[in-house]
Amino acid sequence: MESTPALFAGMVFALFGAALLVWAGARTAGRAPVTQSGGLVGAALTILFGAVSLLAGVWCLAQV
Repeated sequence: MESTPALFAGMVFALFGAALLVWAGARTAGRAPVTQSGGLVGAALTILFGAVSLLAGVWCLAQV
């Protein structure tokens, strides 16, 4: 019974993190701004949060 919420949370975190990393990477590769006014710090934080979210999702899925 407890594995269903962990599976759902893991998938949500993993998909969000992967999508955020792909989006930030595509924006950075195209020299487009990642955030409205963040500059390099905004891009770095976006990539950091994407990686943390992806790792949290992998961790949740490993606990199932």
